[in-house]
Amino acid sequence: MPAHPVSTYRLQIRAGFDLDAAAAITGYLADLGADAAYLSPLLQSTRGSDHGYDVTDPTRVDAARGGPAALERFSEAAREAGLGILADIVPNHMGISKPQENPWWWDVLTHGRASVHAEAFDIDWAFGDGKVRVPVLGAPLGEVIGDIRVDPTPTPESATGLVRYFEHILPLAPGSVHETDDLTTAEGVRAVLERQNWQLRFWQDEAAELNYRRFFAVTTLAAVRVERPEVFDAAHAEVLRWLREGLVDGLRVDHPDGLADPGGYLARLAQATEGAYVLVEKILERSAHEPDAEPSETLPAWWATAGTTGYDALAEIERVLVDPNGEQPLTALDGVLRGTVPVWTDMIHDTKRMIADTIQVSEIRRLVRCLPEPVVDAEDALAELLACFPTYRSYLPAGIDDLHYAAREAARRRPDLAEAIDALVPVLSDGAREVARRFEQTTGPVMAKGVEDTAFYRYTRLGSLTEVGGDPAVFSLSVAGFHAAWQRRQASWPHAMTTLSTHDTKRGEDVRARLDVLAEVPGRWGEVLDALREVASTGNGPFDNLLWQAVVGSWPATPERLHAYAEKAAREAAEQTGWWRPDEVFEKRMHDLVDAAFGAARPIVAGFVAEIAGPGWSNSLSAKLLQLAGPGVPDVYQGSELWETSLVDPDNRRPVDFELRARMLAELDEAHARGELPDVGDDAAAKLLVTSRALRLRRDRPDLYTRYTPITVVGEAADHAVAFDRGGAIAVATRLPVGLAARGGWGETSLMLPAGRFVDVITSRRVAGGVRPVAELLHTYPVALLACEAAHD
Repeated sequence: MPAHPVSTYRLQIRAGFDLDAAAAITGYLADLGADAAYLSPLLQSTRGSDHGYDVTDPTRVDAARGGPAALERFSEAAREAGLGILADIVPNHMGISKPQENPWWWDVLTHGRASVHAEAFDIDWAFGDGKVRVPVLGAPLGEVIGDIRVDPTPTPESATGLVRYFEHILPLAPGSVHETDDLTTAEGVRAVLERQNWQLRFWQDEAAELNYRRFFAVTTLAAVRVERPEVFDAAHAEVLRWLREGLVDGLRVDHPDGLADPGGYLARLAQATEGAYVLVEKILERSAHEPDAEPSETLPAWWATAGTTGYDALAEIERVLVDPNGEQPLTALDGVLRGTVPVWTDMIHDTKRMIADTIQVSEIRRLVRCLPEPVVDAEDALAELLACFPTYRSYLPAGIDDLHYAAREAARRRPDLAEAIDALVPVLSDGAREVARRFEQTTGPVMAKGVEDTAFYRYTRLGSLTEVGGDPAVFSLSVAGFHAAWQRRQASWPHAMTTLSTHDTKRGEDVRARLDVLAEVPGRWGEVLDALREVASTGNGPFDNLLWQAVVGSWPATPERLHAYAEKAAREAAEQTGWWRPDEVFEKRMHDLVDAAFGAARPIVAGFVAEIAGPGWSNSLSAKLLQLAGPGVPDVYQGSELWETSLVDPDNRRPVDFELRARMLAELDEAHARGELPDVGDDAAAKLLVTSRALRLRRDRPDLYTRYTPITVVGEAADHAVAFDRGGAIAVATRLPVGLAARGGWGETSLMLPAGRFVDVITSRRVAGGVRPVAELLHTYPVALLACEAAHD
């Protein structure tokens, strides 16, 4: 692989699809046109983990994923197929849900502060009286102590014996069981527990009383202090071996914003990898104090990275396909459903404040403990600052304007806290202080949980806009705005990744493409939604809108998938029900609604889907071509070369039928050679055609992708086309297909092509340069990819 891949294909490696299974499809990936395989985390993770982001041992390849020998076999197969390899790594946290599987954490629990790994984790030992707080009990200790068993018998896990509480096991500290302890009594058990280097706590204490930093609000993911050189070296030795021995070529870094010093980490990683290709999972928010900037938050220029994993590109592609004329009527519909029109900035302030006041309380209280001097109302003021912070985080001294904006906004909303805020800002502005660093590490979790995992399930006027990295208050993007954004991408981060679907997206790309049609038919959607709600309703209008959109967008999904989505969406929204205290009455209505979609409401659902499926497919093919032909390194999420109608995780991690895709591709190639083209329909052969031809051209002729120049479109339907020249490869895509059909098609609209001769690699149709009718170019499909004929094989 060269200094950067041309494109990638994302594979979820797990026990059910291990590295040997992945090796078996490398030929298919090459045939598809992918340049590199992009692998989910490979290090040893919690037993049974399907995702791998809960690493338990960074020194070895996960046995369930095939182990080190399977990685070598995969690498060999990928090289034979001509593929590069990109690996996902997780430096921010480790999995501790089963402590016995994590040797570092197990040693800390056994030996406490004397453990050789005590400094690897971000533990506030002083707050825990020298103990790690372990919140696994079903009730306060006094109520469940009879369920706790102390067994000093040596075991393979612990030479000093174990403590057992149902499925949880913990190690006994050396010498902590005395001959006089009566382990059959509550008093004897309690005496032994008091001598441990850990302290059992009620699980509901985790929000406020935890004394180790976590990933977001996940107590079973303990933060790792990779800012310490010895921890960095130990945590990366195996990954660096992969690079050194040529088993992988590049890395994708998960959640760098959780680190104490992301820029410093990336600099050290660049040095250790000798400048290997590195991407970062970084969310870029629109700063509230610069609402007109496009985008207002940019990737730090001093980071040693090729760019982000592409959520920013996803947001731009999505919005150029959304009809701006749908904003007012869909907003009005939303207002009718909820009785008022919500203000996005107010909504996310409230959801972020809710997160700060609940599942992030332990982090905020740690900030209070770090203050150099006491501040009256510090906890309340810090929570308000976090709720008002406009981006994921600052990187002091960069980002100080975001802190000052948050301070002004917090004081405006809470004038009673103005004095506390004034006292806190100078301290939080000093990047040399521990409290300032920890504040930077806390803004991200509050943003992620408050916005993506809560507000996105409450702000329901158009579900396709509530996606990771996007601002749903930004309804659409003009063609000119799209071109400007992608010219910046080409100029600033030409090797950053672009994406349409990931394991973190709330909806698969083709669900969103279908939902984008609603902006073109808002009145019709209002009628359909009314009819559907007459059949089944949860009693919450906005949530009904969200759920019926999920049904329509993913149709025909299975009842099981939609029931799982409904439960997750409702509990994440945390309005009518929640994870901690589910509301059985509301959730029954919710599940009845899903059942109705496959019963009494089925004719309404199926009829409406039939109306919008064609325009949705048009949007899908346009989005795919824009991604694959545009600037950056496009990533194809596993299986998304066919229609990707997944909903939120874990639905988007479902097994992929690669045998079907390989067979379809072979049949497609044979038919294409005979001049036969597939229709755009349920079988998704047309999407496979667009994907494979775009990937192959990009891989085989990278010299055609050297710049980004908008192509001029003229005529009455010019606003329905997005066209650009990459330096010899010209992409043309349709937008707003319902409106295009309503106006009678392209008419006399024309594309101003450069001189020369071209071939559309999708249809094999030859096209002369100059002024060409768009109707001629897009006669078969809503997209075309033209290559200079001399450069086409």
